[in-house]
Amino acid sequence: MTESSYPKVLNAGADAVMVCFSDRIEEAANERVTALQQQLLHSALPLTDMVPAYSTLMLYYDVTQLSEAALRQALEPMLQDVNDAPSAEGSLHTLDVYYGDDVGPDWQRVMDSHHLSKQELIEKHTAQPFRVFALGFAPGFGYMGILPEALVTPRLQRPREKIPAGSVAVAEQQTAVYPVDSPGGWNIIGRTATPLYQPEQGILSAFEVGDYVQFRAISRQQFIEQGGNPEALHD
Repeated sequence: MTESSYPKVLNAGADAVMVCFSDRIEEAANERVTALQQQLLHSALPLTDMVPAYSTLMLYYDVTQLSEAALRQALEPMLQDVNDAPSAEGSLHTLDVYYGDDVGPDWQRVMDSHHLSKQELIEKHTAQPFRVFALGFAPGFGYMGILPEALVTPRLQRPREKIPAGSVAVAEQQTAVYPVDSPGGWNIIGRTATPLYQPEQGILSAFEVGDYVQFRAISRQQFIEQGGNPEALHD
């Protein structure tokens, strides 16, 4: 599909449409997603929910007050203006990460894939903030990117049954932090002591789509002092 065919509004069910800006993972498309979301938040349209993702925005609407045709008509001027609309300014989060071999069992695999030293990989993972493109898989799990080519590594062929909460990982063009103990097939390279999922405090996700996350390397002792669990992760 050519870039000129976007944006597209697709039927997504009896009470939903999906607005698509691209078929690739790219910041420009994600910025349009958040810009349109901001316009709709300030509109009077009877939307019941909005779900932003990499390059799409799913819109759910009240069918008793709005038809799909009327929604499409209301979206037309917004989509014409969205390229010039300022994107919502996402928050910047800094996460301290212990990049230790004991909590990062896939370091060797990533290093071997790119012929880099561990220090070089740490420098590349902490050199710039990564944009949160989407939320999903588990509560508070943010898909972030885009990784530099030297960190792009395939997922594991056999996912692990349990990955500790706080584990920092890379897979393909993306990086993420596992907010809760869960299965997973990403390459684990470190761990953070920062809690990302705290339902008892009403925090289901520390991030929003459009936010940025800056990783910062800390020592094992600093990680422990912050309340981190240095228990090794084994296959």
